[in-house]
Amino acid sequence: MVITVELENYAVKNVLIDQCSSVDILYWTTYQKLQLPTTAMVPYDKPIYGFLGEKLSTCGYIDLHTIFRDGVQTKTIPIRFLVVDALTSYNVLLGQPSLNTLGAVVSTPHLAMKFPSPSGDILTIHGDQWLARECYMANLRPQLPILQTNHIERPPGSDIVLSGDDLDPKVGRDAHLEPVEETIPLELSNGRAIKLNTSLQPEQRDILTPNLYSNKDLFAWLAADLPSVDPQVASHKLSIYKEARYVSQK
Repeated sequence: MVITVELENYAVKNVLIDQCSSVDILYWTTYQKLQLPTTAMVPYDKPIYGFLGEKLSTCGYIDLHTIFRDGVQTKTIPIRFLVVDALTSYNVLLGQPSLNTLGAVVSTPHLAMKFPSPSGDILTIHGDQWLARECYMANLRPQLPILQTNHIERPPGSDIVLSGDDLDPKVGRDAHLEPVEETIPLELSNGRAIKLNTSLQPEQRDILTPNLYSNKDLFAWLAADLPSVDPQVASHKLSIYKEARYVSQK
């Protein structure tokens, strides 16, 4: 599950909730974007190990107050982050230590996390499914530059100036996501083509092909094929700095 938290007066997106992790991780690129001084980090050189036994070096650790927000209600807890310099599409990884301190109950099927507020109310943070998908797809393309973990914004009412651009979560300007496995085109009678995985068994292809032919009119090939779509189903948002000054080009 991927959520947004607030660190050092910044709204930090691409925060992965990992209930199996025994540590909380702040990645080095995020550390730099938050403009944290290197002197604030306590040296620590003991490695951490992944699920498959892979070894990852650490730069140090830092204690930061982290804010979890549900509307106008918030809960702030101190978190000791291990600082790790690694290629990843996430900004922060929150594991068991922070989730236990928060008193959080995570529901993966509902993409939600509930925890008690200081006043006793139950607060809920919902996961961002779109960001989670973007991070997952970026990690599937190791041969391309990994999505930079710079998705950091200024929360409403904050007077802190951004340290850099709020980057659009894409692998690259000219890079396009392609199927991971081999595919073959299936030409339809309307002149369009659908790609089928070559790993399909012949009997599976024999069942699937007639259904695709008979239901070709159900596919949306262009944006114009989707009139009056409810924004809750699908919407397009531009990643822009809302307070930027308009400039008229001549």
